[in-house]
Amino acid sequence: MNEALVISSRGDDALALVLRTLVFECLDSTNDEARRRAECGAESGTVVWARRQSAGRGRRGRSWVSLEGNVYCSVLLRPCCPLAAAAPLSFVAAVAVARAVGEMLPSEKRVQLKWPNDVLIDGRKVSGVLLESGTDSSGNVDWVSVGVGINVCHFPEETDYPATSLVAEGLVTWEVEAVLKSFLDHFVQWYRIWQTFGPARVRAAWLEQAVGVGALISVRLHRETLTGTFVGLSEDGALLLAPSEGGPIRLVSAGDVFFPGMVAAPTVVPVF
Repeated sequence: MNEALVISSRGDDALALVLRTLVFECLDSTNDEARRRAECGAESGTVVWARRQSAGRGRRGRSWVSLEGNVYCSVLLRPCCPLAAAAPLSFVAAVAVARAVGEMLPSEKRVQLKWPNDVLIDGRKVSGVLLESGTDSSGNVDWVSVGVGINVCHFPEETDYPATSLVAEGLVTWEVEAVLKSFLDHFVQWYRIWQTFGPARVRAAWLEQAVGVGALISVRLHRETLTGTFVGLSEDGALLLAPSEGGPIRLVSAGDVFFPGMVAAPTVVPVF
């Protein structure tokens, strides 16, 4: 393992997040290492970055192969808030990835956000976010690990949702370190916005680039699939769905979103 100091600005106020990056050639999972570090007292702003992962995972424990050439990192935070209040940090990370990716690619490329945690380029997934956390004795957040995967060189071809990479979308000159740095710089900025203005400003930024708002979607839950119109997000980031059959708005806190014409494969192997 090597250690390096990140490449992010401190700013002039106490809300600015200072990052310190720990660099690994290979880890089981950056989120697992972030958890281990958190439980040993690591400071907020610790970033765990691995060039490869042997047991990477996404939401609901889904596994995926992590080849060298992509970004795999986790940002450890200690936001001192109730657990529910930390949920919008996934949107902080997604917006940060979208802004970083948008600056790197040709201007004609369309970067969008797909609920709950994906970043798309022209409809193909390039990044995902995974939040994991621990609580203290009072039930408040002790630590949050914001895991982020960005497909720089590689992407899986057999997935339930089309995937892509930055290189496949036109990024000619690239280094994984540069992609990581750009994401972290944007993350620091949007984390500060979240701290200063609360989740509303982040939610508005996410909705500006969201795909499917106002459209008919299907949301696959653990035991059922819902169909309706995606009408927005709740204050804590839940998807607001107007059911096709009528009735009250449904709040969906976890699920997989599909659009008309997409066929959901029985086995899900996500990018992150």
